[in-house]
Amino acid sequence: MTAARGRAGRPPLTDERKAEIRLGIARAAVELFVTQGVAATTGEQIGQAVGVSARTVWRYFPSKEACVRPLFTAGIEMVADRLRAWAPGRPLEDIFAPEATAEFGELVGPDHETVGALVRLTRTEPGLRAVWLQTYDEAEPAFARALAEGAGLPPDDLRPVIRAAMFNAALRAAVEHYAWHTAEAEPDRATAQDELTRIVRSALAVVAEGLG
Repeated sequence: MTAARGRAGRPPLTDERKAEIRLGIARAAVELFVTQGVAATTGEQIGQAVGVSARTVWRYFPSKEACVRPLFTAGIEMVADRLRAWAPGRPLEDIFAPEATAEFGELVGPDHETVGALVRLTRTEPGLRAVWLQTYDEAEPAFARALAEGAGLPPDDLRPVIRAAMFNAALRAAVEHYAWHTAEAEPDRATAQDELTRIVRSALAVVAEGLG
């Protein structure tokens, strides 16, 4: 007699597929948050909107507010790459040159209206505000490392840390200003990217001027 074969399990998900699921959950969560509020939204509803179980939602995220993280973190590596390539002495706002608006659009993800609505919610939803601020808090060391590498400075040098903190604060303030005052008025994605780039460049020019 031969031993019975064990039932083959499901093949493991690829990293790309996991990223797709995370992004789908994030988009569904935002749509529900906008239409019915964060308090009224459940993990079951988020899962149903994506076609997965609530258990799957909680496998990827510790809370319903945390579901939006993939939309907040989009573009961090792109920004770090630009900082790494930036040479001190060049205008800081050149990190986001006008001709790179399409690439900079990655900073707010694939749907500027969705992310704009999400950032606007951070004004009134403490849970989302905490996730938003945590995203920038975690991005700051990456920006500091990129600045240190680009300038050939040791990783424990204080100068790139301070520069990263200023840059990070200006970037967050600019994106919030855009979302709270401008995003809803933009008629299409291209126009929105142009305006977001203009606001960010203006914020970085203020940083370059210093407190004086």
